[in-house]
Amino acid sequence: MKKGWGLTVYAVLFVAFVYGPVLILPLFSFNDNTFATFPLTGFTTRHYVDMLGQRQMIASLMNSLRIGLAVTVLATAIAIPAAISITRYRFPGKPAVLSMLMLPLVVPSIVLAVALLVIILRFLGLPLSLWTVAAGHVLVALPFCVSVLISRLEGFDQSLEEASRDLGCSPMQTFRRVTLPLAMPGVISSLLLGFIISFDEFVIAFFLTGTENTLPVYLYSQLRFPNKLPGTLALGSVILVVSTVLVITAEVIRKRGVQTDNPGDY
Repeated sequence: MKKGWGLTVYAVLFVAFVYGPVLILPLFSFNDNTFATFPLTGFTTRHYVDMLGQRQMIASLMNSLRIGLAVTVLATAIAIPAAISITRYRFPGKPAVLSMLMLPLVVPSIVLAVALLVIILRFLGLPLSLWTVAAGHVLVALPFCVSVLISRLEGFDQSLEEASRDLGCSPMQTFRRVTLPLAMPGVISSLLLGFIISFDEFVIAFFLTGTENTLPVYLYSQLRFPNKLPGTLALGSVILVVSTVLVITAEVIRKRGVQTDNPGDY
């Protein structure tokens, strides 16, 4: 018996435990039954056709798409100068700034959502709407965008930027002509990941949404109605496939471009 078989078995069981329930979702979406039960009563694609006629679901989907696009652009726009500052300059409190940027990764979503709710309602006096959801999503997506861009900016030869400055380019010209083109795979990856984080986020959207729902909040509300479950499973399967493709695409794009000796880029 080969060495390391125990670790292989453990890895397979771990992946099956984590992703098994998720992979069952598309299976039930093709079940010709209102209830998700084994054995399957038949194969059908009508649930995918029926979901297109649910106006509330489509409206919630469009809300999530609009929020996701706005969040990913804003989060990436904030993350680019932050990543450049962290990777290119030394300044007092740099570790503290980086820790604050990464804080949403370790703070439970429920705690962050309640804190944002109190600030928005009690201190700012703003009504809950899709704008407040977008603001919360920017806070959550920012650490992912910064992490991707830091990895990319540390991955290419900084002497190229020094050569640009030695040839008389201003810092802005160096950024536009050298840094940004070389970091573009990281920027695209940041945009994709930011969109995925915003589109799939539920807890903050649940607390900060007003009269208009995002798609995750809408899907959660429909779980109480058995007749709506097939359409929910169908849409969930579509989102699962699209999210998987976007994550893989983001990772592939991030690794393309300038060769690097950074082990994390392989």
